[in-house]
Amino acid sequence: MNRYRNGGLFLTLCLIWGTTFVAISAGLSHFPPVLFAAFRYDLAAILLLAYVYHARDISRPRKRNEWAEVAVGAVFLIAAYHAFLFIGQQHTTAATAAIIVSLTPVLAAGFSRAFVPEYSLTLIGGVGLLCGVAGVVVIARPDPANLLSSDVVATGFVFCAASAMALGSVLSRRIETSLPTLTMQAWAMLGGSVLMHVVSISMGEPIDVEAWTHPEAIGSLAFLVIVSSVLGFFLYFTLLEELGPVELNMVSYVAPAIAAVVGWLYLGESIRPSTVLGFVLIAIGFVLTKRRFIARELSALKVESTVE
Repeated sequence: MNRYRNGGLFLTLCLIWGTTFVAISAGLSHFPPVLFAAFRYDLAAILLLAYVYHARDISRPRKRNEWAEVAVGAVFLIAAYHAFLFIGQQHTTAATAAIIVSLTPVLAAGFSRAFVPEYSLTLIGGVGLLCGVAGVVVIARPDPANLLSSDVVATGFVFCAASAMALGSVLSRRIETSLPTLTMQAWAMLGGSVLMHVVSISMGEPIDVEAWTHPEAIGSLAFLVIVSSVLGFFLYFTLLEELGPVELNMVSYVAPAIAAVVGWLYLGESIRPSTVLGFVLIAIGFVLTKRRFIARELSALKVESTVE
């Protein structure tokens, strides 16, 4: 029964996070990008902090290393990731953005090699990293005569988002704390939203209250706050304890398919063959860089099924 429950929660999370990219694209028709991302985490932080204060023994960071973990989360996992993603998604499809973001585990393997001395990226792992980056290049289809086209620049921004997420995840693993993950996430959301407001002001993003009251604007923001950020994080951390990080990473490879279908149905977006090829290369890169962990998880599943 637990396996069916986990399967249902996994598919629900895939549906939520795949649709998230479509909600972002829909909202960007009404909000400036960085301010839109800041609004999302203003509200999500308030909701999550209220839950943390009500349900958790440790409701805020107290030690220096705990504040350091929150700072890494605020800068890389929230502010940099979402600012780059929302800016990039102005000129690319939801499915394309989801596919490039799925490169995050592959990039994390590369950053681990640089920042974690005991981690050694083997030759096969290096090939996997190159496959993943090649997938992004195939998706971008850069024209040497016009390297600053909107498609190429947008792909570059989304790639920067995936890089920020990967770097943040590696750096946060280097900081050992006893701070509950939800507590860290809540405070990181608050810090990240403040940083994005600062960036939005420095960019001179316009304020158009009338556009923000459009039903689609309200609906996309509500979905991102309540469903994607709050419910999505609860499901993620619930499944993280049950499935482990490697199996849960597969969400990143189901989400693009959902983003493609929902984006086609709601936004009329189409998928190019080069986008599919890029996704295949990124998926191959994931398998090559995470092959040891995948083998370990498969062995554990075999043992578990034998015991049952």
